[in-house]
Amino acid sequence: MKRIDRAKLAFIRESLMEWYALARRDLPWRRGRRDPYAVWVAEIMLQQTQVATAGPYFERFLKRFPVVAALARARLSSVLKAWEGMGYYSRARNLHAAARIVAGKLGGELPRTAEGLRALPGIGAYTAGAIASIAFGCDEPVVDGNVARVLARVFAVEGDPKSAAGSAALWSLARRLVPPGRAGEFNEALMDLGATVCTPRRPNCPRCPLARRCTARRTGRQEELPRKPPRRLVPHVLVVAGVVWKDGRVLIDRRPAKGLLGGLWEFPGGKIEPGEIPPEALARELAEEVGIRVRIVRQMATVRHAYSHFRITMTVFECRWIAGRARPIACDAVNWIRPHDLRHYAFPAANAKVIALLQNR
Repeated sequence: MKRIDRAKLAFIRESLMEWYALARRDLPWRRGRRDPYAVWVAEIMLQQTQVATAGPYFERFLKRFPVVAALARARLSSVLKAWEGMGYYSRARNLHAAARIVAGKLGGELPRTAEGLRALPGIGAYTAGAIASIAFGCDEPVVDGNVARVLARVFAVEGDPKSAAGSAALWSLARRLVPPGRAGEFNEALMDLGATVCTPRRPNCPRCPLARRCTARRTGRQEELPRKPPRRLVPHVLVVAGVVWKDGRVLIDRRPAKGLLGGLWEFPGGKIEPGEIPPEALARELAEEVGIRVRIVRQMATVRHAYSHFRITMTVFECRWIAGRARPIACDAVNWIRPHDLRHYAFPAANAKVIALLQNR
């Protein structure tokens, strides 16, 4: 990292804090007293969810689980249902596991240091720094996507911010910038600037309080920085699922707790193997997953959905049960339920279209 003069660091601190006093966003988790539990929940939600989406979820979640003890007492299924629709469900599982540790072993109080917070499930360097600085006033830096973009442009940091070298450079800068005693406010100001002004495309440089000392703006490289690695080809997976009827009920199963979408319910099915046609794949999956045989009635829907690292096309068939006792062979649980009760279970987003079709019959 090149030497950075103290005058530039001081300018960034002072200008950013003055701007933030006037332009700070009104967000649910910033209102009233900064309860550490609420800050924690918000930061976990914001790990992979945009602010506009997270806001309503945050308010509903805090109403359902107002304190850490309530979250710790809740069943994981209830927590997943409250999280339904936000995706990245490992966040909810980790939040629930951490709440049980806090309530059961730490006297109901979150650790007050970044190091202590990082010992809890689901809390990495950024989240620990955010909670420690915002909730407890610790002089800790943060580097999320918004902060990385601001710092990469202001200081012309080369390389991929997600690489080891790029990440280390940005964290070093963030730590040097933290104003003693005001880290929480400063960190939120950096995040707000990246979210509202120093945006990924077409940054609004005329409105930026740091424009006079921004190296990227001075050299016309706002759109080039931060550097991005070449885009990877996104795998496309073909899957099949069955809406299996028996005595007016449909069969659902719960995914194993560990792994993608762990703990969520779904209509049984799985990947189509090479050389298989969808009906053959469904018959095999139903036998392997829940131990039943069915008669396929019709193709019910085609669902396309994108996850973070791959996308799927799911062919859904309506089926009638023929034989076999449904049991959890390659899943954690099974249940025969009436369609109107589907709303009580947490499902992946890819199942929403199928559920809507069933409830509108």
